[in-house]
Amino acid sequence: MLSRYPGQWLRVKVAIVHDYLTQRGGAERVVLAMLRAFPDAPLYTSLYDPEETFPGFREAVVHTSVLNRLGILRRSHRLALPLLASTFSRFSINADVAVCSSSGWAHGARVSGRKVVYCYAPARWLYQGHRYVAPRSPIRYVLAAMRPGLVRWDRRAARTADKYLVMTQTIAEQVRELYGIEAEVLPPPHSADPAGPREPPKQPLEPGFFVCVARLLPYKNVAAVVEAFENLPDERLVVVGDGPEAARLRALAPANVAFVPRVTDSQLRWLYEACAGTLSASYEDFGLVPLEAAAFGRPTAALRFGGSLDTICEGRTGVLFDEPTPADVATAVRGLAAGKWDPDVLRAHASRFSEASFATRLREVVQEVGALST
Repeated sequence: MLSRYPGQWLRVKVAIVHDYLTQRGGAERVVLAMLRAFPDAPLYTSLYDPEETFPGFREAVVHTSVLNRLGILRRSHRLALPLLASTFSRFSINADVAVCSSSGWAHGARVSGRKVVYCYAPARWLYQGHRYVAPRSPIRYVLAAMRPGLVRWDRRAARTADKYLVMTQTIAEQVRELYGIEAEVLPPPHSADPAGPREPPKQPLEPGFFVCVARLLPYKNVAAVVEAFENLPDERLVVVGDGPEAARLRALAPANVAFVPRVTDSQLRWLYEACAGTLSASYEDFGLVPLEAAAFGRPTAALRFGGSLDTICEGRTGVLFDEPTPADVATAVRGLAAGKWDPDVLRAHASRFSEASFATRLREVVQEVGALST
């Protein structure tokens, strides 16, 4: 990347590092935006399963760790947890500036130049284990044994950064408290394109439903959303996503709840256009879904926590509820259904979180950090 500085031109070789590419989530969409900002940058990651993540990664030069040779780890990256700290510590990234997209691992990569960390949240399995790991999961016991060493590794890794970027003020406060680092807030972009093609999912769905888009993990609290519809017989819910909680959630679900495990971008656009609003009971550090929905003129009901305080304007673009319980979710759904939501206001709100703004500031940060080496 050629960058303009007063009196000189600075050529900055950029690499991007990400924890793992084995799923389709908000962090993976942010990495795609990073690749569009730095189209020549190679991408380093521990595990890569092209079939399970977004197809856009097939256009990138992706370097993986030795763990990627094991199909069982590609299929279930949580099984690799005991190995990921040492794996990233052995990575050697040859770049002037490495942009580390991290929720706990990528910031530990060794780089030859400078390091910018884009932190989604300090490692949830270390600092929010009660929310992230199911109570009876074997991973909980593995984490308990490994936690002291992982905390030391995590804090050393954080201190190797030349610049810390975070999604929200809430995460900035966590980074300050845990690492003693002052981070800059750079909200991630939403990638919703209302002008893009639409295609309905294969299973028939009548418009007017509510939609919950989430990986089916314990901390996402999708069970509270599903169970809320027991008391909302006149409303319908579509759950979009897959994960370890899928079988349990299907067993809990009343007849007015449908599941769509995987969707294309075209199908997701159709769902946003056809829905009455989106729902989230998750402890989100940011949460892109409210912004994606707003880009289509649809409101969101979300847990009053973390990133939702940044992405939802209560009463104008959605409603917030206090506890991730079926009763609170049901009340919020009734509020969405009864509300008068202005699509123009919603779209204007979403436009504040554009990819162009994100890319411009990220390039500026890379230039600033790269200049430290000259």
